[in-house]
Amino acid sequence: MKAFRLDDLDAERAANDGAYLRFLRERNMSAGLYALPAGGTDTQAPHPQDEIYLVVSGRASITVGEETTHVARGSVVYVPAGTPHRFHHITEDLRVLVVFSPPEG
Repeated sequence: MKAFRLDDLDAERAANDGAYLRFLRERNMSAGLYALPAGGTDTQAPHPQDEIYLVVSGRASITVGEETTHVARGSVVYVPAGTPHRFHHITEDLRVLVVFSPPEG
């Protein structure tokens, strides 16, 4: 078993001056914590893996392909592999749990 505390992951991410911290990589999946400040810019490019986002805190909009929706704590968004996507109009600091399958890089 591997167990993680969100607060510890967020502290490690911040200590490494990054928006993203991959904390798990297994044979069929990987997981990370992604954070963007209110008013921030999401510069990510499409990924070769399927992806699930679980919004842990904050508020924003996300556009996946041609569709846009508002997200907040508890929102879950699926992004198919290779699909352009980005968070925008981030009105509250955003923390998102990210799951990739197959695992990222």
